[in-house]
Amino acid sequence: MSQQLGLSYNARKALSVHIGEQAGTEIANLIQRMAAQIEELKRSKVNVTPVVPGVRQQDEDPLTTAVEEERF
Repeated sequence: MSQQLGLSYNARKALSVHIGEQAGTEIANLIQRMAAQIEELKRSKVNVTPVVPGVRQQDEDPLTTAVEEERF
């Protein structure tokens, strides 16, 4: 990874000062774990291209379907 995941020292220090040492550390660690998970998802993401043109996906979002068919 080219960039460090998580918060800078200054951001961690600000959290500690404003909300307390324990809570600030907990939030910073949570953000760091979430950033690592997001990076992993980006690396393992696979784009799906329909093979057969004109075939509609069965698990399409109902909201998208409603908007396209203009029924609410």
